[in-house]
Amino acid sequence: MPTRRDMRFRVLGPLEFLDDGEWRRVGAAKWRTLLAVLLAKPDRVVSADRIAVELWGERPPKTVDNQIYGYVARLRRLLNADRDQLLVTHSPGYRLCAGFEDIDAGRFTALAEQGRAALRAGDAGTATRHLDAALALWRGSPFEDVPATPMVQAEADRLTEARAGALEDWAEAQLALGEHAEVVSRLADFVPRHPLRERLRELQMLALYRQGRQADALAGYLELRTLLAEELGVDPGQSIRHRYEQIVRADPALTEAVSRVDPVRQLPPDIPDFAGRAEELARVSGTVSSGSADGPPSVVVLTGAPGVGKSSLAVHAAHALASRFPDGQLYLDLAGTSPRPQDPAVLLAEMLGAVGVRGEWIPDDLRARAALYRSMLARRRMLIVLDDADSAGQVRPLLPSTGSCAVIITTRRPISDLSGTWHVELDVFEPATARELFTSIVGESRVAAEPEQADAILRACGNLPLAIRISGAKLAGRPKWPLRVLAERLDDESQRLDELRVGELGVRASFELSLRSLPADAVRGFALLGLFCGPVPSWVLGPLLDRAHADDVMDLLLDANLVQISGTDETGQPRYRLPGLLRDYAAETAATYPLPTRQAAVAHLLATWLDLAEHAAGHLPPSLFRPTPGTAPRRPGPTDVRRRAATDPLGWFDAERATVLDAVALAADWGLHEAAWELAVAMVPYYDLRSLYQEWLRGHEIALGAVREAGNGRGEAVLLKDLAQVQIYRDQFDSATPNLHRSLALYQQAGDRRGEALATAALATIERVHGRYEHALDQAIRALDLVIATGDQHIEAQLRNGVAGIHLAQGRTADARAWFDEALALSRKLGDVHREAVVLREMSLLHEDSDEALECLQTAHDIFDDLHDERCVAYTLLRMGRVHAGRRDSARTAEVLTRAAKVFERDGDRLGEASCWQLLGELDIGYADPVAARTHLSRALQLWQTFGKHEPAVAVAAQLQQLQIGRS
Repeated sequence: MPTRRDMRFRVLGPLEFLDDGEWRRVGAAKWRTLLAVLLAKPDRVVSADRIAVELWGERPPKTVDNQIYGYVARLRRLLNADRDQLLVTHSPGYRLCAGFEDIDAGRFTALAEQGRAALRAGDAGTATRHLDAALALWRGSPFEDVPATPMVQAEADRLTEARAGALEDWAEAQLALGEHAEVVSRLADFVPRHPLRERLRELQMLALYRQGRQADALAGYLELRTLLAEELGVDPGQSIRHRYEQIVRADPALTEAVSRVDPVRQLPPDIPDFAGRAEELARVSGTVSSGSADGPPSVVVLTGAPGVGKSSLAVHAAHALASRFPDGQLYLDLAGTSPRPQDPAVLLAEMLGAVGVRGEWIPDDLRARAALYRSMLARRRMLIVLDDADSAGQVRPLLPSTGSCAVIITTRRPISDLSGTWHVELDVFEPATARELFTSIVGESRVAAEPEQADAILRACGNLPLAIRISGAKLAGRPKWPLRVLAERLDDESQRLDELRVGELGVRASFELSLRSLPADAVRGFALLGLFCGPVPSWVLGPLLDRAHADDVMDLLLDANLVQISGTDETGQPRYRLPGLLRDYAAETAATYPLPTRQAAVAHLLATWLDLAEHAAGHLPPSLFRPTPGTAPRRPGPTDVRRRAATDPLGWFDAERATVLDAVALAADWGLHEAAWELAVAMVPYYDLRSLYQEWLRGHEIALGAVREAGNGRGEAVLLKDLAQVQIYRDQFDSATPNLHRSLALYQQAGDRRGEALATAALATIERVHGRYEHALDQAIRALDLVIATGDQHIEAQLRNGVAGIHLAQGRTADARAWFDEALALSRKLGDVHREAVVLREMSLLHEDSDEALECLQTAHDIFDDLHDERCVAYTLLRMGRVHAGRRDSARTAEVLTRAAKVFERDGDRLGEASCWQLLGELDIGYADPVAARTHLSRALQLWQTFGKHEPAVAVAAQLQQLQIGRS
């Protein structure tokens, strides 16, 4: 854009533009409004949608785009804009390429700021010249002849406020020069237009007093007090009340010239490579900018873990907002994380000196200093940054009293007892932002050359801004290093914190600051949490610290931002986690504790997990998979947690399933093999109900490695038997059989007859599936005899049900009925409704496709549904589907089989799902619906082939081929 020396637009009065040396007005109202809207945002794009709202409100005409285009074209011709590209189209709207020097409002702002800067520097003469020139630009009200659209009105209000502020600064400069009469003369006309503006009144009072008009000065104050009471119901502010009291007693200090120094611009340098934080920056800016002079100050508190970038955001936001606070920006390091946080009294003395209070006038008392500080800031527009605050008690005396000022506070711990504050919590960067910052420091070419290594470095840094900056600075200082070198060094967790240090910056040092102010229990709790992977509920700190309750410790760690809340689990408990590098630091700190201390903490935690898991399992339906307890210690969990586990055992297991799996791994890592296998098998009743076979296998495989290494035969027996059960569910009989034989031998060596019975019963199941019914019956009867000897009637009921099924498979219906009846009677006697439902489902086979069969199945279905046993619900629906199919009830068959297939699919039981689709496809063939048959059979074939089920796959493939032949 060409350089222009003359102003081209005037808005401080009627809207005018310069045309061949003459000021002209825009005649057409819409053109005038359009120009005003563009001048309200000079050199910035104003969207066509925004222009439409400004010109027509919420109901623009249908031809709005064409009309805006036409107005812009006419305005270009009027302004001769095409000559120098003054008004340009720029998606999504238009831009008036005018700088501040082209508009009287821009020149006013620049001159007023120059005058204010001179006033702060104590140069009242220069201040007066600049401020006189600024005020001389005004010809009336801003945008005087333009309709009050939202954007224009907002700019007019801003300019009106700026004019009043400039006049106040001018009056203060004139008073410093002793020009009392000039001030009285000029303010006499202006004060009535702004009767509630306290600083203006105060300056007028001082000018009148210095003219010897004490009574008029006091009358001005009394008039203001009356107006404030009548219109707003408030009293005048402390600063003007203090001035009134001085005038009443004719304080000699009033005759002294006003002394001002330049206290502003204390902010540290802005962050040149600041990245991300757009949402947080917008929240800070919006809050800080929302204050009004007659309201309370806007106070934003930035919280977050060490190294997350709180100070960087505070400084960057303060620089961005500096123009809104022309009287300056104060910055104080409160040293909240140091051993000795700064004394508020000392900080107040520093701040009072910055705003011009001479040392001998600073009161000794903290309250008096705070009162004087508030009084001095009441007539200023200042932004205060309080970095690294310790507590509300440290911050409260440093807060201004009026909304002309704003405060940004950073702290590692929430300051929740400071009223009227807005809190912004910072987390680590999102991956894209982390990469953006890293690239800006290291260089785009290096990152592009080794993108995978860059990602590895960022993962090791946990996307923590401080760690990224350190890594980037280390690489920037070593331009010949491949990124791979640092990535490999950071891959070693034990050395990672040592590597994340450059110059005076270090992640470990930042973390250490947070621990210094914590009590010993909190430091120890933080360290011991590093032994365990999260997220965890808060009660885990109790056993780790060998205390009944430790919620207070978790609260301290949360307040210090050393742990984070990761969410709320299914039981309503918040869960806590250590962010990546903080977990490394916690584990490093824990390693400094004596080994017996760490072993005891882990043992206590595992003993509590075992107690809670067994307690929750005890409130599930009686399970065949609950073994005879081992010798691992138990430690009662917290009463409220045990109560939740008993009230909603499935919800408790849903919440803790991943954490208990981590606990099994922890037990194995620490050589606590007995706790490892007992924790793993304590989860099996839950896994069985939820069909969570992958987690079942994973926990058992971890524990199996631990017990085999320790030579724990009984633990190995239990784990192998449970692993075989999953293999049976998946029809992996060739793998299950050797596991069961090994388990059986180990049970026999240990003399565990109950375990021996369960392993034998599982072998009987495999024999029955293979059609070897006599072998199956022998095994089942042997298992039953063992169980009867142990007195476990729940397993006895199940085994009687199994014997009945074998008889039924052999065609011995009467024998089967007798065994079923015994199993059902025993289940009902025990109140074992789950076992009752299992027996009823199997008994339905006695009745083939009759109403009695459906009645048995419906009762079984309702019981399983009440118990949330989805797998058993699905298999019951599959059985119901076969009955409905036999009764030629196509609608009900399709309904129940589709429901069953969806349950099987959700639970990952692909074999059950395949059975449903195959049965539906076969029924479709019978109903002469080849399209549906092909759909269902194709799904079944895909599932059978996925699991390598040759025989059903061949059968289904033949059916599909037959359908294809029929189609051709």
